[in-house]
Amino acid sequence: MTTGSDLLDLSPVMPVVVLDDASDAVPTARALLAGGIPVIELTLRTEAAMESIRRIAAEVPQIMVGAGTVTTPEHARLAADAGSSFLVTPGATDGVLEAAFDTGLPFLPGAGTVSEAMKLLERGLSAVKFFPAEAAGGVNFLRSVSGPLPSLRFCPTGGITARTAGDYLALPNVGCVGGSWLTPKDSIAAKDFDTVERLARQAAALG
Repeated sequence: MTTGSDLLDLSPVMPVVVLDDASDAVPTARALLAGGIPVIELTLRTEAAMESIRRIAAEVPQIMVGAGTVTTPEHARLAADAGSSFLVTPGATDGVLEAAFDTGLPFLPGAGTVSEAMKLLERGLSAVKFFPAEAAGGVNFLRSVSGPLPSLRFCPTGGITARTAGDYLALPNVGCVGGSWLTPKDSIAAKDFDTVERLARQAAALG
């Protein structure tokens, strides 16, 4: 059974994808997969998100599709019903955590401070999304917490680019980074999935 920690080992970069049109979901997933990225995080920021998850789960089973920006208990339940294989939250309220646990899916809960990370450890969660990474201290923060919290592993997300990803991945407590640069909005709008595949190939090589 996949765990939250396993999610950190799927790919050096977890694509953080925003889709406005569900018809782009399957070709985007196929392009990422062709580029060597076996996972996709679909953010629940648009009305097309849930349908996008359904289509990817049904038509591209080779890629692990998850729901990101899970901010309410209802999000967790709906994402599970849509076929999500995992959940990602930007923060971790009690209600969202309980709903995520109730789905039975692996998930990456969000934390931006040491106290938040410690609370997640108390719940038995040692794989954490660090968000917003750049704004919350970036590489220096993660380097600093590795001493007092050695059992925590992170997927930092927020403001990370292709240029800075390697700095994060070099840290021993970072399993992967979340990145939106693999699926540029203008490329998706133009149906330019060759660019998505090229960027995915470059990201996969970071591992």
